[in-house]
Amino acid sequence: MEKLTVQQAIKLGMEQLQQAGLDSDTLKLDCEILLLDALNHGSASNSKQKKTKTWLLTWPEQTLSSAQIQYYLDSLKQRAQGKPVAYITGTKDFWDFSLKVSPDTLIPRPETELLVECALDTLPFKTPLKVLDMGTGSGAIALAIASERPDAKVLASDTSAQVLEVARSNAKSIQLPNIQFCHSDWFENIPEYQFDLIVSNPPYIAPGDPLLEMNVQRFEPQSALLAAENGLAAIRQIISGSHNYLKPGGWLLLEHGYTQAEAVQELLKQYRFKNIRTVKDLNRLDRVSMGQL
Repeated sequence: MEKLTVQQAIKLGMEQLQQAGLDSDTLKLDCEILLLDALNHGSASNSKQKKTKTWLLTWPEQTLSSAQIQYYLDSLKQRAQGKPVAYITGTKDFWDFSLKVSPDTLIPRPETELLVECALDTLPFKTPLKVLDMGTGSGAIALAIASERPDAKVLASDTSAQVLEVARSNAKSIQLPNIQFCHSDWFENIPEYQFDLIVSNPPYIAPGDPLLEMNVQRFEPQSALLAAENGLAAIRQIISGSHNYLKPGGWLLLEHGYTQAEAVQELLKQYRFKNIRTVKDLNRLDRVSMGQL
């Protein structure tokens, strides 16, 4: 196979993805991530031995081996077919971690870090607290909170046993002792003790929503995306059930669609929450609503 340098590989990848009609704003980043995955495939787990984006910039003339080229080309082919980069590499960066993801888990979004920030704002330091993350997926939210509040006990739940295995694997990799996991359909198997905080990024997209990207529909788990009642069914279930699990003064925080803030606030009012407010994300879109019991 003809030799390729790092620089040539990125250029080739961008051309192939452009020909496939992918979003031009992410072409270079996609190629860099896929190339690093190819370069690091099979390498030792020690992070010092892994290639980074800085390495790509420092060694643009470094040549790839035949095996690395083939691995990279195979990844490009999957990306050209619309498969998300995170599902190709099996990892996604979130907070301070590189998390394992699978087709069973939703890919953590950068805007969900706002939910973590809001949660941390409600939790004091160095105080024993109980936190529940519902629908944990890859464990992103629960792990971020557990890492920032080592004195808190975090319980992460999900209705899927396969998804919980991914979350457990991430917790083991990060080595956080203050997190546990529970297989539960929302509150069904949650231990009946009072939490200081319940947090969730539940399914909130209405079936048939025209704004849902085609590749998201094709590749990401629909159960983690779609909810009845115009996307509010899971949110309503969490809000209505939280009274039995939050301590007086405890907080409920929910991520939702940017058009749903008013409806979520109304549900919080209906179930007698107070201090209700909505926080906008970096794009100035309504993203997180919260209320206090």
